[in-house]
Amino acid sequence: MRPAGSTAQKKPIDANEASAPDPFALLAWYDRHRRDLPWRAVGGERPEPYRVWLSEIMLQQTTVKAVAPYYARFLARWPNVRSLAHAPLDDVLKIWAGLGYYARARNLHACAKVVAERHVGRFPTTEEELRTLPGIGPYTAAAIAAIAFDRRAVAIDGNVERVLTRLFAIEQQLPAAKPRIKQRAETLLPPHRSGDFAQALMDLGATICTPRNPSCASCPWSGDCTARARGDAETFPRKLPKAEGQLRRGAAFVVTRADGAMLLRTRPPKGLLGGMTEVPTSAWTKDFDEKSALKSAPKLSPSAKRTKRIVWHRISGVVTHTFTHFPLELVTYAARVAERTPAPDGMRWVARADVAGEALPSVMRKVLAHAATKRG
Repeated sequence: MRPAGSTAQKKPIDANEASAPDPFALLAWYDRHRRDLPWRAVGGERPEPYRVWLSEIMLQQTTVKAVAPYYARFLARWPNVRSLAHAPLDDVLKIWAGLGYYARARNLHACAKVVAERHVGRFPTTEEELRTLPGIGPYTAAAIAAIAFDRRAVAIDGNVERVLTRLFAIEQQLPAAKPRIKQRAETLLPPHRSGDFAQALMDLGATICTPRNPSCASCPWSGDCTARARGDAETFPRKLPKAEGQLRRGAAFVVTRADGAMLLRTRPPKGLLGGMTEVPTSAWTKDFDEKSALKSAPKLSPSAKRTKRIVWHRISGVVTHTFTHFPLELVTYAARVAERTPAPDGMRWVARADVAGEALPSVMRKVLAHAATKRG
């Protein structure tokens, strides 16, 4: 019995005093519960570096569910790095359209060309060499090196950060905590099966150690997890408050010709949505003035002096979209013009049947859907 008047004191749990997690316990769990993903090698097969690379680029800031159909279409169209390298960039952007973060598609194509031309169609096998390729940063290089070539590399994505910050109760906020997280991860690397270990960590974070309501009872490391023992697993990882981007606004102009063709243009090759297809728009600004919106509407070619001026109709409502750094609102104007109306400089007419195959990003698909719904 506790002496009368005494007060029970709970000893704080220190991550340094916790037992070391067993990497082979995680591998055993992975052997039983690994996710069946289309880019993963199965049954003792050697991973195909091209497929590993393609999936890792697509999975950057994108869910497995969203990536799966795009991955299948890319692989069917371009089954190897050489075929992708020889494809026109515009075709790559068309297949990528809707997946978002379009710099990835441009870097994907650039990387394929470098691998095909400078590396004889074979991906480098080390992190250092992989990081010299377009679009491949520290995480992606480590993931490819580990999964495709079984190199002893630490691949740390958002899922893995969550697992490790909880496992070791890392109080430091992200992104400053990244070096410590990597240091901790390196202590867990097994002497072999590096590729499986990397994927096991990813699967653990994606299916068990989830942001909300983690399934700690099913975790192979539950007995070693400091945050679980403390009862505050959901508070990890620690993060700085996310800065909210300021709203930008603009106008979009949907022009349909009498034969059904639509007026489109291609955005500049660099910058936001670089190289993608769009309907003409005004600039997207923080101080957009809707009263002056039509000043940005596409003008007819000077050679079309006899063509009647375009009559614009304001479509009710707004189209909303959120980019990584800012939210966007677009008002939409629609017009219908004669069949022989020439396209303004820098724009083109696209047959209605071909519009769906254009490299239209999600925001432009929203604009067209909004215009069609309101007109219909």
